[in-house]
Amino acid sequence: MKNAIITGASRGIGEAMALRLGQMGYNVVVNYRSNSSRELAETLAARLKEEHGVEAIAVQADVSRYADCEKLVQAAVDAFGEKIDVLVNNAGMNSRSPFCELAREKYTAVLETNLLSAFHMCHFVVPYMVKANGGCVINTSSVRGLMGSAQQADYCASKAGLIGMTRALALEFAKQNIRFNCICPGMIATDMLRGGDPKAIAEQVEAVPLGRVGSVEDIADAMEFLIHNQYMTGQYISPNGGNYMP
Repeated sequence: MKNAIITGASRGIGEAMALRLGQMGYNVVVNYRSNSSRELAETLAARLKEEHGVEAIAVQADVSRYADCEKLVQAAVDAFGEKIDVLVNNAGMNSRSPFCELAREKYTAVLETNLLSAFHMCHFVVPYMVKANGGCVINTSSVRGLMGSAQQADYCASKAGLIGMTRALALEFAKQNIRFNCICPGMIATDMLRGGDPKAIAEQVEAVPLGRVGSVEDIADAMEFLIHNQYMTGQYISPNGGNYMP
């Protein structure tokens, strides 16, 4: 049986990717951070078992904290063994603040949640992949990590950092058959998008060539492709409706 860990999995993109992993036959470790997300995560784990016949556990951990990442990975090993086939670093947050008004505590939290969490998780998971001589790591970045966005300097920096980290680790661990790739979503219908300014969002949708907001399933599709494609490493793919074409 194949095993996967996904951070920030209780809702939105993370939930869709967790369900897709179950559909693909993976046992899934569903990570969530806050007590308010516990029921969502446990319900998701139950769905994975019932709908896809895989094993699943919900594990609370704040992946911005190194010790919590260690606890999360140990819970995965205790439940499913030392073989970790896929790690999806999906946990993320945004502050949406003018730079001169951005408090240190806020930008530190964004950088720790979006970027350092992936470092922490890779630090604990990659040794198991080296031992198994193979694995797949997918980092959820953002189109904003490619093109920038006003009043999101911390978010953009964290997401661009994920791309740099992905490329470096892809080079370092290619000989061990461990692949690292990024997904850089554009506008996707999630709680994070709904929390933005409605007028600004409407203006952004108008600028999307396909003329619509993407779905969480679009991102799950990208994840499935990256897992299956054995010749893809050190790359990013960006489902963004044509809004950014490098």
